[in-house]
Amino acid sequence: MEGRIEERVLHFKQPAGTSRGVYTERKIWLVHLTEDGREGIGECAPLPDLSCDALPDDVYRERLEKACEEFCRRQESQRGQSLMCSAGFAHEGQSPSDSFEALRPYPSMLFGLETAWLNLQNGNRLFDTMFSRGEVGIPINGLVWMGSYEEMLQRMEEKLEKGFRCVKLKIGAIDFDQELDLIKRIRERFSHHEVELRLDANGAFPFDEALYKLELLSQYAIHSIEQPIRQGQWAYMAELCRESPLPIALDEELIGVNDPEMKRHMLQMIKPRYIILKPSLHGGMQGCREWIETARDLGIGSWITSALESNIGLNAIAQFASDVYGDNIRMPQGLGTGQLFTDNIPMPLEIRGDQLWVKR
Repeated sequence: MEGRIEERVLHFKQPAGTSRGVYTERKIWLVHLTEDGREGIGECAPLPDLSCDALPDDVYRERLEKACEEFCRRQESQRGQSLMCSAGFAHEGQSPSDSFEALRPYPSMLFGLETAWLNLQNGNRLFDTMFSRGEVGIPINGLVWMGSYEEMLQRMEEKLEKGFRCVKLKIGAIDFDQELDLIKRIRERFSHHEVELRLDANGAFPFDEALYKLELLSQYAIHSIEQPIRQGQWAYMAELCRESPLPIALDEELIGVNDPEMKRHMLQMIKPRYIILKPSLHGGMQGCREWIETARDLGIGSWITSALESNIGLNAIAQFASDVYGDNIRMPQGLGTGQLFTDNIPMPLEIRGDQLWVKR
């Protein structure tokens, strides 16, 4: 088995605004694994100033190349041991999970290698599900990026016209009263039975203002709000989860928490209503499965979203969601980012109404 790394820069169709700044382009690394004439491809896409493995480009590439070399070496060793075993020599084999375990501190690299390995082994159908076979779609939310009041209102109108019944608004970049007015206008037109509203504050609220703002927002039948305050303030976040009239979902809070016992400890302490999983940020597919299983044990809901990956990553995340949640997904997932880039990588994905489908 051989591995190769390819760098790419993707360009946004329009600037993507968050409370941390505005993205105009996106750097990604593609991992290519080849074996016996077959190729698998995966995407490594850390987010600057957010991912726990967001290293300088040259350092990231060097670390990724070493991880890829080590993975290929381990798989070659395993194949050699398998041949010895077939000749009558006993051995204890290494599974891909052995190789992946060492990458817990590097979730974006782990996700890329997991995807490339699945693609190499299984082809384009990474997981054998009804979604990956093109038989059902996955409901998704529409995403409204931060911008001026007029921009956000226009983007909201566009999502509603396209038939989205669940819309996520990123807030925290403009005046809070304007954001409140925008939400009020939406609710005047559409009840919570017609449109589910999710909010993402990206940690924008100061703790001493957060509860007051959550109380004001609660007038408008909001489904949930992601990360109202900055991550790393577990005691404050736990207090908000106890007192908030709105269900709180954790997102950034999960970044860098890679140990299974620490995951359980954090969720038991904070007690959020939901957690939101991004494989590139939260431990790859392996780490996200741990988060989801632990959350289920504690009565905490979850859904999966992409993190500004290309269609390579989006396809893998969507197929992973269909595998981990089953064929009848009801809760909208955050998988509507495939139309963000002018130079995206073609994949057999399409949005029909408010669902993501694999083209048959």
